[in-house]
Amino acid sequence: MSDNAAQFDEFASLHENMAQWPLRKYIEVPSVLEAIGDVDGLSILDFGCGTGAISRMLKQRGARCVVGYDPAPGMLNYARRRAEKEASDLSFIAHLSASMTAQFDVVLASYVLPYAANKTELDSMCGEMAGLLRPGGRLVSLSTHPSYNPHSNHYEACGFRLVVDDPENPYLAGRRIRIEFCKDGEQGGVFAWHWPARSLESALGQAGFRSLKWRELGAPAYSHIEQLPKELHAYLESPHAIIIEGVLARGHAEQNP
Repeated sequence: MSDNAAQFDEFASLHENMAQWPLRKYIEVPSVLEAIGDVDGLSILDFGCGTGAISRMLKQRGARCVVGYDPAPGMLNYARRRAEKEASDLSFIAHLSASMTAQFDVVLASYVLPYAANKTELDSMCGEMAGLLRPGGRLVSLSTHPSYNPHSNHYEACGFRLVVDDPENPYLAGRRIRIEFCKDGEQGGVFAWHWPARSLESALGQAGFRSLKWRELGAPAYSHIEQLPKELHAYLESPHAIIIEGVLARGHAEQNP
């Protein structure tokens, strides 16, 4: 993850503003929070926390301890300043230490696995996440949908484009994708890599995660899709992301510190 962290430094303000974009506000964030469930009294590691928006929400919802980890200095500095300004009881770190092994009940990884540029990095990320969890702890990860729409303009109404290196073979393991921001005059983008379901399940299984479950994104606060902003109707028919949940097998944390 650290090799790709620098590409995010200039987007800290954008990342924070995205929390108010309809896609994130009505679909992504509510879906992630619903998947995590009741956090009262839990210790949570927000792996790839960005500017700490979801970290702050989790603390407000009653989590006992929330630690945000991100190797991008620009993101982390923003997160720390915002937490200090709001007097939030949060910790933000740039490095994972051995003392954090098996310390958390939940690891949240929102758009982390897609930034593994090869299988070695993917396996390493999954192993790092597993090492942070107590036996029986949960991973909730938001990742690229195995059947996202590869047409570059399909998600423009939501504020971004997905430009695939090889549009004829968009679903191959490790296929690079450029995510271009195009909302409210925003420009620029970052690179991500697509990992099919079998690749993710293999890497997570090797790291010790069991009971893997795929959860489609939705709009938990709305009973009818017609209530959502119009640009989100087509999105829900072909979302670019999906949630993967897993439980760390008991006895595995000691084997993979």
